[in-house]
Amino acid sequence: MVRKVLALSLLAMLLAAPNAPAQTPPAGAPQAATSAVDPASLQALKDMGAFLQTLKRFRVSTELTGERVLADGQKLQHTATADMDVERPNRLRALMHSARSERELVYDGKTVTLYARAQKYYSTVEFVDTIGRLIDLLEQRYRVELPLSDLFVWGTPAAPLDKIVSAMNAGQDFVGDHLCDHYAFRQASIDWQIWITTGSKPLPRKLVITNRADEARPQSVSLIDWNLKPNFKDTIFKFTPPKGASKIEIVPVKTK
Repeated sequence: MVRKVLALSLLAMLLAAPNAPAQTPPAGAPQAATSAVDPASLQALKDMGAFLQTLKRFRVSTELTGERVLADGQKLQHTATADMDVERPNRLRALMHSARSERELVYDGKTVTLYARAQKYYSTVEFVDTIGRLIDLLEQRYRVELPLSDLFVWGTPAAPLDKIVSAMNAGQDFVGDHLCDHYAFRQASIDWQIWITTGSKPLPRKLVITNRADEARPQSVSLIDWNLKPNFKDTIFKFTPPKGASKIEIVPVKTK
């Protein structure tokens, strides 16, 4: 599950306004709920997850903006992008790019390869299982995080909703040309917001995560683009070492 409801200031002001005349809220305005956890908002997450699990072959791209907090509290903003070609249950190719690094991950169902383009180093690990289990392996054993990994978790038992302590529908917004329902959630020390396309294809289009454990409240913002009818060929899931590339061993992280 995403480790991620902002208490919207607009809603707080509306609730605190004394002797305000009764008015009909404009379309798309946040609605007050009788419970901190709005069941309809949780159901929207379930519906999105169920739809994501039906996608067998797709291309998804993201542009991520994140913040790093310095010792004096000043925040620095950085950006990165990722493009992934996916064929469930066990084939994946991801290209991850930032000013600091450019990496490629290729999984053909039998072998996963990590390639650092600038250094021309690559490592391979034999692995036979689903993409979801591959994500667990990379994170737990090698501390390698796959972009948008939650896309493969939503809609499964690995994404429980019982840890959510606040959930609300914050109205509707456009993300690019796509009209989306905007939801906000709170879990432990994380606030997160998600924008889900309206209609029969509830795709996540934007994700904002706020870390409340840090008094500086650093955020990350991910914009997500989808192609549900990609034209990539199966050969992209086969890694061929570029000329001059050297194979090195990837060392598992030691656990206490």
